[in-house]
Amino acid sequence: MNIIIDKINGHAKQGKVCKIHISVGDCIKVGDSLISIESNKGSIDFKSTVNGIVKSLNINEGDTIDIGHTLAEVECEASNTASKPDTPSPSTFDYMAGLLKPKKEEVECDIAIIGGGPGGYVAAIEAAKLGAKVILVERESLGGTCLNQGCIPTKVLVRSTEVYHNIKNSEEFGIEVSSAKANMSKILTRKNKIVEELKSGIGYILNKRNIRVIYGEGNILDCSTIFVREGNKEITIKPQNIIIATGSKSNKLPIKGAEFSDIITSKEALSLDKIPESMVIIGGGVIGMEFAFIYSELGSKVTVIEYFDSILATLDKDIIEIIEDRARDKGIKIYAGAKAEEIIKDEDNNLIVCFSKNEEKKYVSGHKVLLSVGRSPVMKVEELKNLGINLSKGDRAIEINDKMETSVKGIYAIGDVTNKIQLAHVASHQGIIAANNIMGKNCIMDYSMVPSAIFTTPEIAVVGVSEKEAEQKSLEIEVGKFPFAANGKALIYGESHGFVKIIKDKNTGIVIGGAIIGPHATDLIGEIALAIKNKLTAEQIIETIHAHPTTAESIHEAALELEGGAIHFVK
Repeated sequence: MNIIIDKINGHAKQGKVCKIHISVGDCIKVGDSLISIESNKGSIDFKSTVNGIVKSLNINEGDTIDIGHTLAEVECEASNTASKPDTPSPSTFDYMAGLLKPKKEEVECDIAIIGGGPGGYVAAIEAAKLGAKVILVERESLGGTCLNQGCIPTKVLVRSTEVYHNIKNSEEFGIEVSSAKANMSKILTRKNKIVEELKSGIGYILNKRNIRVIYGEGNILDCSTIFVREGNKEITIKPQNIIIATGSKSNKLPIKGAEFSDIITSKEALSLDKIPESMVIIGGGVIGMEFAFIYSELGSKVTVIEYFDSILATLDKDIIEIIEDRARDKGIKIYAGAKAEEIIKDEDNNLIVCFSKNEEKKYVSGHKVLLSVGRSPVMKVEELKNLGINLSKGDRAIEINDKMETSVKGIYAIGDVTNKIQLAHVASHQGIIAANNIMGKNCIMDYSMVPSAIFTTPEIAVVGVSEKEAEQKSLEIEVGKFPFAANGKALIYGESHGFVKIIKDKNTGIVIGGAIIGPHATDLIGEIALAIKNKLTAEQIIETIHAHPTTAESIHEAALELEGGAIHFVK
């Protein structure tokens, strides 16, 4: 059969073949990348929809092609034909495939990176910008968990629920709407479209930077050898340096019943085609609470079971109190200081979570149970130990220094696999640090002003030293707070819950921390992070003119509160 180009990218009708990933005689499988096509809409990897052997290629690198162009002729595997599944049809394919020897390739590079997530691909681009020959090895999809199953798709759902909430409450803004309905199928279609668009953009940039991407599992044989099987190719990479960026995976809860089919992780929670009538979330951390607000807004009856004494336990009490109040307003029921012990099924196949609180047994049922109990690094412990790489935290992370170097010269590690701070932007910055150090610069990773963004309702963002941390360290601080209820833009948006808080060192006047809970908190936190990074004082923030009317004025007012009192608020 012929493989026809049926799409290029976006609405583009024409593109340029920038890379061919197959050769005549190759054995291809469904999902294998065949060619990379570049258009004015970006780049895309055109993937196989059949299993078979490539008999001929009708395309060359550099060709300009249109939709409808024949890419290749393929002898298909029997399972791709119309034969009945229970009646094996005769075919020479399986026999021939058994005789086909994998093609072997050896390639040298300056840097090989294992893992194409926000740490790995950013490190690759940075290193290429500095002149390195880079190979990026990715087991699944560019963008890693963040782009495919985490940060981006979660926030797409958050945005859909915001729009849904605004429509349902439109009368407050003078807009009358007769009805509104959440359509999960269309929400997921939009989510997938955004993910694919961003993934395509990453692929386009990597190609423009001449970074080769090899799809397969990277196995480090020694400090200068990586083996990867990509389709019918066995590729040996000989790098001068290696960056390990293999990410993390959702933890499993070691309790009886955790294997039931309706028990899901964040990955499955992003792909539910129906809104569950009820959901029990085990874990009231960042991921758990984001999903609690998402599914509650969509109509699920949500219950959260949290082991610690409060949800979002690392945050200051004043932030937690607002989120707990908003959760109650949304109908989210929270059991903090509770331990999930077992999951069972009732006669109607509903899940029942058995948990204890204050030494009392309690039970709550749900159509879905979401496990949100943290993430663990993805790494091959024995492989790393054989290489001589030191591990930390009970062999649950790769030990690194502040230059991202492991204990083995020439091997670096970044991102969740180091288990420092499991945030995409930390992984990206670590990747930049590693790439620069490999290329001869002397860069140090600074974790003192890492902002955290939590997409609950309202949003939360924190950076630097918290009040809780300052108390633990016996720091002398002063705190300035300004409520969004006194901010014009927040009232215009109908989002008056929350505040801006700035923390300064009492002795020096330098800003050392901040927190925002309220509208656009995750966008606003950058100003406070910049102040901490550059050791600015509250006075310097005050001297900076902030545009009106904006929510950013609340940062200005919080700084004023630190230095004699806000303009638009009196306690």
